[in-house]
Amino acid sequence: MKFKYLIIAFGALIIIILLVTVFLPWVFSKGIEAADLKYITIPLFSFIVLLLIGVSIFFFLNYRLLSLLEREDWPALAYYLEQKVFGKRQYKPRYVKLLASSYLIMSDFSSVLKLESKVQSAKPALIKKNVLVFGSTRVLNGNHGDAAAFFRANINKCKGKEKEWVRWFSGFSHLLSGTFALAEPELSSLAVSSNDAIITGLSSYFLFHSIEKYSIKPAECRTVSQNGRDRVMRALGDINGWNNEVSKMGTDIHVAIIKKYIDSAGVWLFDPDAFVEKVPEPVIETQERRSGDRRKGDRRASTRYSEDRRKSDRRSPSDINPKDEI
Repeated sequence: MKFKYLIIAFGALIIIILLVTVFLPWVFSKGIEAADLKYITIPLFSFIVLLLIGVSIFFFLNYRLLSLLEREDWPALAYYLEQKVFGKRQYKPRYVKLLASSYLIMSDFSSVLKLESKVQSAKPALIKKNVLVFGSTRVLNGNHGDAAAFFRANINKCKGKEKEWVRWFSGFSHLLSGTFALAEPELSSLAVSSNDAIITGLSSYFLFHSIEKYSIKPAECRTVSQNGRDRVMRALGDINGWNNEVSKMGTDIHVAIIKKYIDSAGVWLFDPDAFVEKVPEPVIETQERRSGDRRKGDRRASTRYSEDRRKSDRRSPSDINPKDEI
């Protein structure tokens, strides 16, 4: 829903309540003394007026921010937030998360890391509130080893479901970097213990699909994967339950960057006979691959770097949308 329509709808609701409050004495006056009725209507009327004033003030103070979000003008939004964060040093949690999200949409990973460095110096408490955002940047940028180390270092700074997601991304980053001995125990633990169906399903999916072939105990790995799959099936019932669970997560960045794997895992979980691998297997780094890529990259770097950089700076992950941060 567009923000202006949301505000209009909320304002209309408040006006209706005000009208009801004003005419309440005439509707229910029979049998009720006016002196007694005012003790009900006056406080209610005062509360609604204050609420309306508060919403109006919020809207006008944030009109520029809301309008840029509505237009999805990410470069302008990033510039606006840079003035707030870097210029005025307003390191508010909402500004930091929105600015990082805007950078990610534009694939400007270096700016996200710069923002992280500034936040670490100015307000380090915000790092633990944005572990998934800053860690996801490393995953998207291909720094899988660095991503795994970052998630691992910040696991104990998070709580609840966010902590489980940080653990999952730690295992996923190890998987992408080819360190299967570290990825397997993390994902295996989540497959059998997580209370989040999506985390359980994804962990089971990657254990079966990617890790089993590299595991030193493949039979045990497959058993854990199947147990996790059974847990998800009992909890959600069918693919519709899985999709509903995914939709509840909105457009969080950590969900958006793995959406293709979530969709593929849903099919594998609930209809394995019809499962067709539509999603490429995660690009797993190995020592041989890294060495080969480095040799090829060195030969092509001088001719391709500038062009690829310009294209990269404006490539946008379509699923990521920081509107929901407001």
